[in-house]
Amino acid sequence: MSAHTASAARPLTVLLGAETYPPDVNGAAQFGHRLARGLHEQGHRVHVLCARPDPGPSYRAEDDGVVEHRLRSHRAFTHPYFRLCFPWQVAGEIRRVLDEVRPDVVHVQCHYILGRMLVREARRRGIRTVATNHFVPENLEPFLPFPAWVLNRYRAVSWRDMVRVFGACDVVTAPTPLAVEAMRRNGFPDTVLAVSNGIRIADYEAHDGERRQPAAHPTVLFTGRLAVEKNVDVLIEAISVLPAELDAHLEIVGDGEQRPALEKLARALGVAHRVRFLGYVPDEGLRAAYLRADVFCQPGTAELQSLVTLEAMAASRPVVLADARALPHLAEDGVNGWLFAPGDAQDLARKLALVLGAPREERARMGRESRRKVAQHSFPRTLETFLRLYRGEHPESVRTPAPGAREHQEPARARAAGPRRIRTRLASLVR
Repeated sequence: MSAHTASAARPLTVLLGAETYPPDVNGAAQFGHRLARGLHEQGHRVHVLCARPDPGPSYRAEDDGVVEHRLRSHRAFTHPYFRLCFPWQVAGEIRRVLDEVRPDVVHVQCHYILGRMLVREARRRGIRTVATNHFVPENLEPFLPFPAWVLNRYRAVSWRDMVRVFGACDVVTAPTPLAVEAMRRNGFPDTVLAVSNGIRIADYEAHDGERRQPAAHPTVLFTGRLAVEKNVDVLIEAISVLPAELDAHLEIVGDGEQRPALEKLARALGVAHRVRFLGYVPDEGLRAAYLRADVFCQPGTAELQSLVTLEAMAASRPVVLADARALPHLAEDGVNGWLFAPGDAQDLARKLALVLGAPREERARMGRESRRKVAQHSFPRTLETFLRLYRGEHPESVRTPAPGAREHQEPARARAAGPRRIRTRLASLVR
């Protein structure tokens, strides 16, 4: 066995730094958990440094072989579940974890408090550092109660801060080419690498011989957090203007701070009997929801990748997506679904009607195209890429044609239909 082969076969000790981690429900938390489990399943030693989800002192726990170092934290007053670790309370514990674990590589998921402290301490110890950026400053703006001039200043400062923190890392990645391009426009070098978050495609496919329980009515599905930037109000409005003969129903899987307002909106529009709020469901229930739906819809305008859209595509569902951020990379008009003008309920209704009104064979063809497209986002491919980066390969040596790499200029209408405007419109509709 060559020295290179022996090095590649040696189990690694990996310390993941996550600003958000389960039980948080979002794409970054889901990716961090999937990465930790995937590394452990391949025989690597995995530790996760993250905030504890409730008040109390720091503690250590184990989840199916992954060691979690849960640090003392405090609720962020501007966000329903995000928690902050104060540096003066956790700095010593972060140093202790690094000294005890002695990782081969530190992989951070954000540039905020835990991320920056881990990067700084890892660099002091000569530990290889990898950073994945799941965030753009604009995504946080709906939660900040400040005037526009303050938000503009915050955005500029946040980008500069991100460049400074991640600039100390050996490798920087982001989930999509669009996210990489945004980072480059704001000061990052060309070496930033697009690496899909990836999904376990087989988890969402129908099994051979499996009998799918169809929905009682033509069904549109949304899954995810019920947050302002997801624009679920636009989807409910679209359901209310669909042709009556389609008898379309909407299933909403997930929960969040917008649920009471969305339930009130459904009642105000007279479609409460056709909109089901299922809340959070277990993995098998989520899979069943994908498989019984006729079409999946993602109306959000702040998606850097949209794992739930990838999951729906893995389940061979046609998709109708907002023409904003990373979503246009996932849908081709008339091929596996349609794009609609962000924030435009009438256009969304037209695109949903094109799918729901199509013959069953046509919907099945679109679903097969979705499944074909999602193949390049398989999690084993993602895991192998990160392992190569962990072991010291240069980003250029692992760079492959990135999934969804076609250029897409975010349309002006996507910016105009941003979360702040939609939040105002939703409030007026349900008053």
